[in-house]
Amino acid sequence: MKRKDLVYQFVKKHTEKLTSEEIEFGSGLTTSEISDALNIVRTNVSKELNLLVREEKIAKLEGRPVRYIDSSCLKWKPLSKTVKSYKDKSLIKKKPTIEEPNDARKNDHSLFEYMIGSNGSLKNQMEQAKAAIFYPPKGLNSLIIGPTGSGKTFFANAMYQYSQDKGIVEPKQSLIIFNCADYSQNPQLLMSHLFGHTKGAYTGATEAKEGLLLKADNNMLFLDEIHRLPPEGQEMLFYFMDTGTFQPMGETEKRYSAKVRIICATTEDPSSALLKTFVRRIPVTIQLPAFNERPANERIQLLKLLLSIEANRIDKRIVIEENVVKALLGSVTYGNIGQLKSSIQMACAKAFLNSMDNNEEMLINMDLLTGELQEGLVNLARNRDELNEISNYLEPRMIIHPKDSVYMLEQDTYELPFNLYEIIGDKAVMLKDEGLNQDDIENFITTDINLHLKSFYKTNQLIPNNEHNLRDIVEQEVITLTKEIWKMAEDHLGYHFKQNFLYAMSLHLSSFIKRSKEGFVQIKQNSELDKLILNYQNEYEVAILIKNHMKENYQINVPEVECWYLTMLLVSLKEQNNLGDVGIVVAAHGRSTATSMVQVVAKLLDVENIEAVDMPLEMSPQQAYKLVLNSIQNVNEGKGVLLLVDMGSLTTFGVKAMRETDIAVKTLDMVTTPLVLEAARKTSFMDNQLDEIYWSLKNFRGYSNLPEEKPVLLSASKQQEIYKPKAIITICSTGEGTAIRIKERVESLLEDFIDETIEIFSISLVGMEEEVQKISQDYQILATAGIAKPALNVPHLSLEELFQSSGDEKVKQVILEQQYAEGSYVDSVDTKQLCEEYLGTYFTFLNPQKFINILWDYTEIIEEKLNKKLSNSVQIGLLMHMAGVIERVLFSDPMSRSDETINKDSIYYQSVKEANELLESRLNMTIPESELFYIVKIVDEHQEII
Repeated sequence: MKRKDLVYQFVKKHTEKLTSEEIEFGSGLTTSEISDALNIVRTNVSKELNLLVREEKIAKLEGRPVRYIDSSCLKWKPLSKTVKSYKDKSLIKKKPTIEEPNDARKNDHSLFEYMIGSNGSLKNQMEQAKAAIFYPPKGLNSLIIGPTGSGKTFFANAMYQYSQDKGIVEPKQSLIIFNCADYSQNPQLLMSHLFGHTKGAYTGATEAKEGLLLKADNNMLFLDEIHRLPPEGQEMLFYFMDTGTFQPMGETEKRYSAKVRIICATTEDPSSALLKTFVRRIPVTIQLPAFNERPANERIQLLKLLLSIEANRIDKRIVIEENVVKALLGSVTYGNIGQLKSSIQMACAKAFLNSMDNNEEMLINMDLLTGELQEGLVNLARNRDELNEISNYLEPRMIIHPKDSVYMLEQDTYELPFNLYEIIGDKAVMLKDEGLNQDDIENFITTDINLHLKSFYKTNQLIPNNEHNLRDIVEQEVITLTKEIWKMAEDHLGYHFKQNFLYAMSLHLSSFIKRSKEGFVQIKQNSELDKLILNYQNEYEVAILIKNHMKENYQINVPEVECWYLTMLLVSLKEQNNLGDVGIVVAAHGRSTATSMVQVVAKLLDVENIEAVDMPLEMSPQQAYKLVLNSIQNVNEGKGVLLLVDMGSLTTFGVKAMRETDIAVKTLDMVTTPLVLEAARKTSFMDNQLDEIYWSLKNFRGYSNLPEEKPVLLSASKQQEIYKPKAIITICSTGEGTAIRIKERVESLLEDFIDETIEIFSISLVGMEEEVQKISQDYQILATAGIAKPALNVPHLSLEELFQSSGDEKVKQVILEQQYAEGSYVDSVDTKQLCEEYLGTYFTFLNPQKFINILWDYTEIIEEKLNKKLSNSVQIGLLMHMAGVIERVLFSDPMSRSDETINKDSIYYQSVKEANELLESRLNMTIPESELFYIVKIVDEHQEII
């Protein structure tokens, strides 16, 4: 037998029965393996293999090392059902056989075995999943964590299918899937879907309804985006996990039981997005990696798999150039596998349009990619090691053949609900019949492709709508102006700015225009900045062009010093600052308050020097400080750190951190999203110093409209009065409980009708007058609100005025007119009902229906002991404060004791003491002495009016 025939027979024997899955996952023979097995010199084996490839007896597979298989493995097998394409005139919506999930079980393969990464990045996760499925006696509940588009739903389906294969779940059943985000705006309806409800359980519940827990009896329930389930829903669910029983909404007597295996999924950090008591009930946590955290070979295999799905749809082989593969991989930035799928569909749709006359194959080259996708090649090239690793697995061209074994989920979030290629084909035929030439047809349909794909993926949150987000902060006119400047700058400098140009320049211009509108324009020159400008003459010329453009087209006068700042902004957007930036740490109370603000900034500005620290109610100040200190050290690049906080103990962390680390820290309290945006924008300027940024932010007043008329020049004294930032002070006994909730109420009323930034300060009765005077030195106090009225000549809103329905009009009047005649503005309201509504709105862990009577009785006991009737305002304040006391005791986070002494012989102390004892007995809890001090303070401060 000739040597060539010997090599061919060996390859044929060992590869002709390979399945497409086995080939996909690396099966095939290498030159070295054949050389060793046949004892033939490697160079001779290589020579014979190349001859056999040219004769098409064997096939050469791309990758490193190169593999060879028998050509029969790649012969197309006839499909059992015709794939609909543009050649068919009908639009009958039938799924091709290739999309049926049963195909994944051919040759006894489970989805776990089929999954890319089963022996790599997902190996441990798969072992965890199997352990959860088999754990006696009824398995363990699981939580899958991973970013958007990382494959959480696919993994849950794999767990379900594996359970069916092993006989744990009936094979004829289907996984029950529920996305909590679908009803996140209506918690009542969300919990009704999950637990069911009785007739009349809530308004609109006209008949009883069975929930998903009963429907999933003896089955598996997949709860996606579980962090959208409200705390009371999480409590009900973990009770079900513990006992196997539950009560539908509105049911008070009968309990139902069900045997349900629960798989949850979330994109959030469980420690901040879920109750700790809930997380403890889920012993198995499975963390899925982001796309870019997976090895290069897995990312390429995922890309091939997604291309195979498209090849099946069009029944053609797909030829894709090496640089296109790299560009697609490098373009994945926010949506992981889901984003990659969107990008591949966009590229394939355009390639299909260009190859409609070729029934065998379609070519995807760089010319067919959008500018955004082409940018992916540049992104990848920035990491030389990663680029080299990916290149090792690629050939100059990748060829993907249609095959009948691609697994697709029946309910895939990222699967198009229509046949895109059928739409393209039919429209091309229609446009050709209308007489359009090929270029016009391509332009028309390319636009249509973009609309179809972006509309679908935006619905599934894979297309970031940053410009829409920007319009929430600055006016459309500013965005339009920025786009004109963007083009002007690129044309003059010959430089392609990134997308963050739109956001950084818009925010800068908006801030400048607001100051210009109000007559506050900086004219003081900076000698250091003047010297720096000499090194950036090209950018300075663009700044002059911007100045002239704004004057000619928008009638806005731009002073010389503003041109300097525009110059530096252009420089900072063009170059990376090698000197490092001022770091930013945002810290706020709540489970995700700080994170939410930082996420907005991350979407709008390309910044890396910022971190968020969330401080849930149950977190101690000591724990919070450790997190803040760690973040300060992380973001420090040598220029210091700006600490943006909301209130309370967080305001003291900056000084403490400076003592311990020698890192310069400046602290600003009452943090808001616009403040974080402005801080991020300013820290990105070249050579900006911490002190300079700090003082500019102290006077920051938000982003506002373009001026409709020329600003009026004001005297210096008048300017000083006008430009004093405005504030409202809220007051409760501690400054941390009720006052913060009053603050939330005021903020919710303000946000609907005013753009201007108004600071809301929460202070305590203790040292109230001193604190008010201190605040009034730096702020123009518009009004005060809460349980006491300071000696300040400004309007005061009582709790009744604030929380009744007319409260929004009262606040509006204060803000817009800044004066009104104080008097009785309180309509006749049911104070008890008002308090119940307040408890339901502002307290997470207290049931308002149950606690209103308990707290109401508490206030009446005080009245009885004092032998005086409390005013409505005092009664509301006392009741709300006690609700905060109960929550703090539940979380073991009581107020710290004040240094001020209390008269234990006073009637107020004795009355509160007796009322507390009755409350403690009723709730089986102990109220600390430190809390008692503040309760007495509420009653004592109002002795003249009760």
